[in-house]
Amino acid sequence: MIFVLMKMDNSKYDKEGNLKEGPYKAYFKNGSICCKGAHSAGNKTGEWKYYLLNGQLQATGNYEDDAMTGDWTWYRESGTLMQTGSFVKGKRNGMWKRYQANGQPYDEGSYTDDVKTGAWTTYDEQGTPAKTKTHRPKK
Repeated sequence: MIFVLMKMDNSKYDKEGNLKEGPYKAYFKNGSICCKGAHSAGNKTGEWKYYLLNGQLQATGNYEDDAMTGDWTWYRESGTLMQTGSFVKGKRNGMWKRYQANGQPYDEGSYTDDVKTGAWTTYDEQGTPAKTKTHRPKK
């Protein structure tokens, strides 16, 4: 998920009480950009980018009707890749991969409707598979 060091304005309405529409930007207290994207009828839509306080890109992906959708990518404060994954209507679906700070894979596997499913592989510090666990759907 996305963690930002400020209180996000998740309201669908602007300061005048109108539904948010068009390009949108929010800023940290220090004036650096926190996020940018667009709204349609008050809902987040299209590509959004989130930033860390140090100005580095934190996450990027798309929204549809205010729900995360499609492929998303997250980065560490250093700019290195932290994780990739995809969403369908705000729920994790498909392949997810997380990476260690050294760039090697940490783990990978699939989600179905926000639940881990199938084989998940965890890697050691060198990126060698260390163990695999199979997740079965709950009945």
